Amino acid sequence: MLAATLMAVSENPLSHADSIRAWQKHREEGLRSETGWLSLVGLFWLKPGDNTIGSAGSNDFVLPKKSAPAAAGKFHFDGSTVTFVDAAGASKTLSTDEEAPATAKIGTVSLFLIKRGDRYAIRAKDSYSPVLVNFKGMKYFPINEAMNFEAKFVPDAKKIPILNILGQTDTEESPGMVEFTVKDKPYHLRALYEDTASGKTLYFLFKDTTNKSHTYQAGRMLNVPLPEESGVVHLDFNRAYNPPCTFTPYATCPLPPAENRLPFAVEAGELRYGKGHPESPGDTD
Repeated sequence: MLAATLMAVSENPLSHADSIRAWQKHREEGLRSETGWLSLVGLFWLKPGDNTIGSAGSNDFVLPKKSAPAAAGKFHFDGSTVTFVDAAGASKTLSTDEEAPATAKIGTVSLFLIKRGDRYAIRAKDSYSPVLVNFKGMKYFPINEAMNFEAKFVPDAKKIPILNILGQTDTEESPGMVEFTVKDKPYHLRALYEDTASGKTLYFLFKDTTNKSHTYQAGRMLNVPLPEESGVVHLDFNRAYNPPCTFTPYATCPLPPAENRLPFAVEAGELRYGKGHPESPGDTD
């Protein structure tokens, strides 16, 4: 899964605004990274046996011509193991460990093995990706203090199904719900766990009525610190961010569960980038 940088929420409104601006800056720096989500240029699903790769159109997997030779090698897939054999005959076995992946390199393209459900694929990242090169920066709602809540954590540990943009369903661990109040009316969101550079967090996939026009059609994401001993959760929607599928058709984003659809406008956090992913589910129920 995917993460946003976390910073402590201060009771001082000015300090809070400064922390949000710092978060926005860090978020954008991450997006501009040569190995970030904007660098994706391919998602290639492996078939049993040999899968050729290069910039020539005759390959099974076609890379950008400016970034790779016509014939760069092949991936051999035996159903559980994937080995990359380059044009010179050197071989390397890849792994699906996304924390410390064994990667293959072709020109300016880095290739990673991923597994989604029972399917294996090669994810390609290029430092010369047109999406990265032409990135114009993110836009945000004005910082909205009304969307920064002291929510209550309600333990309710269970496994829940999470659908992804490919139509596959994974089972994820949910520790419980968070409850918060908007205009004297209670609402709740179901939390997942996610490990980030800042440590373990509560992770939310959610939709709201801004998806119809101002934010990404398929929903947004939010990471917050784990509950305090008192059960308080600092739920700050000013840190809500777009999933990678906003920018590229080569991501495999999870979608919000039905219970995380808020019936009001969360006018905080990131706005939609461009038109959003052309193949993303556009429902805004």
